[in-house]
Amino acid sequence: MNFQVTVLKVLVSYPDGFAVMEDIKRDMAILATSGRDWVERTKRLAVRMPDLDIFSQGLIERMNGGWRVTDKGRAVLEIMEARPAPAQATELPDVRAVEEPTAATTRSPMPSIAQVRRIRKRNRRQRAAIRLRQAAAS
Repeated sequence: MNFQVTVLKVLVSYPDGFAVMEDIKRDMAILATSGRDWVERTKRLAVRMPDLDIFSQGLIERMNGGWRVTDKGRAVLEIMEARPAPAQATELPDVRAVEEPTAATTRSPMPSIAQVRRIRKRNRRQRAAIRLRQAAAS
């Protein structure tokens, strides 16, 4: 997992781009244990910006016990996530040579950390409601 890219992705998932350290650590732990997809994705993004340094380049600001992504940080992340323009072919490819889509080429994108948070909050609310019903029934 690429730490720099992960921090950018986590902070961008917050509405104002700011998160306290506890939230950042929790979100990064979730992503770090989410499987190989996240690790591979952050490595692919990091290759597009090999000299990425989120602090010295002013992409992240330290403030009030947390970190905030700057407008420059958002722009750099957009550039990293942009699909590269296809190379201009001089001739049309032979249609028969094109491979059928595989699971690796048709994967859905990783869910954002905001989606993961909503699911976890919903699960917590459901568990709390069950506990309340059980306590009321006793």
